[in-house]
Amino acid sequence: MAESINQRIKRIRETLKLSQRTFSSVLSLSHSYIASVETNSREVNGRLIKLIVSEFAVNESWLLTGEGEMFSQNPGEKFTRLVSLFKELSPKHQELIYQIIEILLKMNE
Repeated sequence: MAESINQRIKRIRETLKLSQRTFSSVLSLSHSYIASVETNSREVNGRLIKLIVSEFAVNESWLLTGEGEMFSQNPGEKFTRLVSLFKELSPKHQELIYQIIEILLKMNE
């Protein structure tokens, strides 16, 4: 059976070694939304596709069809380093980073 787009989204997140919470936070979506996408309880829409492609440098063709390379370019070294540093933080400090990111995103709007 061919891999679904929902399964490919989960594979992207796992390849980047991100929790659902971190992945959803980067996309400014709820954790439950991403969880429901990954379990095929929710259909993937165009907005989610565009967010994933732009935020994680995912090859849109691969995301839609499963053909080609997963990433249109290698994820940036800064992003990889950021994830590594984040994982080293205590849960309390990780939560603080989430809150800061949410504030910055709201300021961006």
